Amino acid sequence: MGGSPRVHSRGFVPVRKYQGASATILWGDVHAALQTVSPASAELIVADPPYNIGKQFGATADRWPDEASYLAWCAGWLELAVSRLSPHGSLYLMASTQCMPHLDLFLRARLHVLSRVVWHYDSSGVQARRRFGSLYEPILHCVNDPARYTFNADAIRVEAPTGARRRLIDYRKPTPALYSADKVPGNVWYFPRVRYRMPEYEEHPTQKPEALLERIIAASSRPGELVLDLFAGTFTASAVAQRLGRRSLAVELEPDYVAIGLRRLGLATRFRGASLRRG
Repeated sequence: MGGSPRVHSRGFVPVRKYQGASATILWGDVHAALQTVSPASAELIVADPPYNIGKQFGATADRWPDEASYLAWCAGWLELAVSRLSPHGSLYLMASTQCMPHLDLFLRARLHVLSRVVWHYDSSGVQARRRFGSLYEPILHCVNDPARYTFNADAIRVEAPTGARRRLIDYRKPTPALYSADKVPGNVWYFPRVRYRMPEYEEHPTQKPEALLERIIAASSRPGELVLDLFAGTFTASAVAQRLGRRSLAVELEPDYVAIGLRRLGLATRFRGASLRRG
């Protein structure tokens, strides 16, 4: 996740396609790639675009001239993505804390926002000294139809400490009983960030943890359904989708990350004349 930044489709070579039994990679600009995807075909879209905060994605810098340019770029591919969402599908968008309010308003005019999730994590070291440092990223959960959408609550239940650990009794019930030992997660999620030498680590500046993507995919899709993985980066969403029995269609621009996806998804053993081995 956290794929490569911008190259407008009009100035980029045609999209290249790599396809397997349940996983497909589109190598190219997101605008051009989305135009090859059938309308209303994805039951789940996971979008983790560059945040416009100066990260380096392979040979491409994550930096637009100004915020307005970045938001206009986001509007272009989001418009296409929304049209590829199935009538009862879900879209999860990850973005910076600075830009998410703008993107929230944009999507509110096109979809229904169900949840505004906070993914929080541990500090990697020294934090800001003259302000409160950021230890979270926002995730927007949107649906086409708020009356009918997939949400597999039992697949994502977590421990409820009140019942599971504290063993408290709910005396408000006609017959007092222990509080439930599990629950559906709220909208504040703790997952550690992926660190160097962790088993799932890939060489990428903004890799998202598998556990985070597993919760999203398990909650908002069913086996056999299509997960559209935009700005695939390390292809974590696609790899988790594959493990959970979903189909995936991933879009990525940067060739170094396409190589990661081809390897992780088992679509090729060689790419651009080199063997695909984990570094």
